[in-house]
Amino acid sequence: MSVFQHIEFDNHEHLAFCHDKETGLKAIIAIHNTNLGASLGGCRMWPYVSDDEALNDVLRLSKGMTYKAAMAGLNQGGGKAVIIGDPRKIKTIELMRAMGRFVDSLGGKYISAEDSGMSVADLKIMAEQSNHIAGIDAKYHVFGEHADGNPAPSTAYGVFVGLRSSVEFALKRDLKGVKVAIQGLGHVGLRLAEHLYKAGAELYVTDIYPENIAIAVSQFNAKQVKPDEIYDVDADVFAPCAMGAILNPDSIARLKMKVVAGAANNQLATEKCGQLLKERNILYAPDYVINAGGIIDIYHQKIPSSHEAMRAHVERISTTLIEVYERAQALNLATNLVANQIAEERFNK
Repeated sequence: MSVFQHIEFDNHEHLAFCHDKETGLKAIIAIHNTNLGASLGGCRMWPYVSDDEALNDVLRLSKGMTYKAAMAGLNQGGGKAVIIGDPRKIKTIELMRAMGRFVDSLGGKYISAEDSGMSVADLKIMAEQSNHIAGIDAKYHVFGEHADGNPAPSTAYGVFVGLRSSVEFALKRDLKGVKVAIQGLGHVGLRLAEHLYKAGAELYVTDIYPENIAIAVSQFNAKQVKPDEIYDVDADVFAPCAMGAILNPDSIARLKMKVVAGAANNQLATEKCGQLLKERNILYAPDYVINAGGIIDIYHQKIPSSHEAMRAHVERISTTLIEVYERAQALNLATNLVANQIAEERFNK
């Protein structure tokens, strides 16, 4: 099948493939849209079951970054990179250097940041081979702490304030006693769990790594749930913080929650799933709006800013979500469609 006929191809500007025989690197970079500026997006390393799954992911993720940047008010476009492989098994210094050379080969059209399976240390190795790596010279932290370049604290905080506003909008209450089911306890999910615990929420959690669950159970009084049972939890909020495309007709039919607000990218299997959520009276926080804290963090590291300015920008995620909810209510449309409309108004000018 031609890439141009791929179901997730959306007039992407550039798609590049790399196979470095020496290191075993197999990677894809997708640039979706650069109308607002050079494309920026994280580099994800994941044990995809097939090359087609990786291609599907990078096309969806890069498009999401265009919309995310537009909704966050940033002058940059959307791109993404994926490395095919288990980061816990095949990641090496030489493989990271090869990835750096791959990024550099695009001449600055794509700027790479951190994503699942990657760390700031990995980015620094990539930066030995390219000047187009972001998030390695951090100066600002969303809570004024020492900044190490990891945008996860900003992403988690943005999801937290967005989730809180979503609960206030849909349920007319604060977070004390609210039951939240978190799917995925990685760099962002675990931090989100901490914020919610401190706000008085009751947590139900699942993750593929037992050690992450152990932390949430011992430190945040969370209740462990089996991976496939997270959709059936009798809770108020579902917070997807793992991989995308997990909201499909089957999983949506199982949800008892009235709010979906999480950190995962591309949560909807298809755009039509947003309508399914609406029909079930479930308020959906469009993923690229609520999880924009990380890209806001990276943007502020490139400009004269401050801890306070970056935090205030992240907190505006709440205002943006309320704008989406109110317009969706007025137009009787699904929230994902309204968010798309607003983003396209911005990056298609």
